[in-house]
Amino acid sequence: MPEQSAPATLTFGQRVKRARERTGRTRAYVASVVDQSVEWVKAIETGRIAMPRLPKLIRLAHALGIEDIAELIGDERIAAAKYTKAAHTHLPAIRQALTTYQLRPSDREPEPADVLAARVRAAWKLWHDGDEAHPVGREVVGNRSRIAHLVPELLADAQHSARTLEGAERRRALVALAESYHLAQLYLSFQPAPELVTLTGDRAMTAAQEADRPEAIAGAAWYMNHVHRDAGEAAEARVDLAEQAVTLLCDEDNPEHIARRGLLHLAVALSYAKTGQAGDCWRYWDKADQAARKLGKAYAHPWLIFGQGIVDGYAITIHNDLMQPAKAVEVADALELRRIPSATRRSYHLIETARAYGMLGESVATVSLLGKAHKESVETIRFNLHTRSVLPELVKTGPQMVRDDARTLAVELGLPL
Repeated sequence: MPEQSAPATLTFGQRVKRARERTGRTRAYVASVVDQSVEWVKAIETGRIAMPRLPKLIRLAHALGIEDIAELIGDERIAAAKYTKAAHTHLPAIRQALTTYQLRPSDREPEPADVLAARVRAAWKLWHDGDEAHPVGREVVGNRSRIAHLVPELLADAQHSARTLEGAERRRALVALAESYHLAQLYLSFQPAPELVTLTGDRAMTAAQEADRPEAIAGAAWYMNHVHRDAGEAAEARVDLAEQAVTLLCDEDNPEHIARRGLLHLAVALSYAKTGQAGDCWRYWDKADQAARKLGKAYAHPWLIFGQGIVDGYAITIHNDLMQPAKAVEVADALELRRIPSATRRSYHLIETARAYGMLGESVATVSLLGKAHKESVETIRFNLHTRSVLPELVKTGPQMVRDDARTLAVELGLPL
């Protein structure tokens, strides 16, 4: 006789717990299959965090031995607009630039490596600038929109130079090409094109290796870590990649080497946080913190933005991933945003602080911080998956005093309600 489905009155978390206990699975087992921490599973079951997005929901169902996810979600509807990524206007142009191959030899002169490097630096500045620096009429132009017009031509010119130039000039062009792919990857983050994110990460690493520059390889390893982490691949593989790249940065006094070593240690810390390995996580965060302190309070890498500001900022994310929102708020209270010379990064860390307050049930603080993130970088918050999930929920079920503010912000961001 088929087993009765769970009562409709059960919450999502209660359904997860019921399914896990029915099959005798431990939280540790489920956490290992989903590649999350035991605390994450506990937080799901107790309702401290909401239903995950569809890819992780499917993985959770698999970990629980459930073939039909309806057993977990009951009568709840999974709105595609809430659980999937929104597409930026210029995504088709970026896709075309990445999937178009120039097979015929070109008779045009290659762009000199110095010129390519200058164009890449200008693109990085556009990515990190605040929106108020680039108004068009009464509208602001977000970071994705600003670089979307530059990336296709920059990629084409850098590819042509890397094919045509020789010797040291070619290697420098390859460094510029790797960074062009990093910019494309950042544009593609939180876009419905995971295959292109993987493509840009892999191509950037290939270009960096061909350039035979340790700094370029380290930068590519940082961005490949994001690719692997978002794909849910094993933490061990991500850690191994970062640690291999660290060994190439052997100059103890070179600020570039110090910064990129610190960034890679931060990547390892973030990987361990995802799997709930707090001891290893904080051990590597300490190494990143030591690197930032060695470089001084005023230092921030010109495009990787590594410095004391983002080391402190990512501590908020780490505490969130370790399901320690109260500690995340403590860190956020002391965070000096002015140390982070990037509007996109400042917006991200404000969103992460809002996530911490959300886990604590502090809706007023959550909406206020999301509003601050919006002022820093409209396209960073518009395409952030946490924002797209939590704001519509606050409009419907949040305290009355925040519903209007949540609705106003959601409408400004173009979120479906």
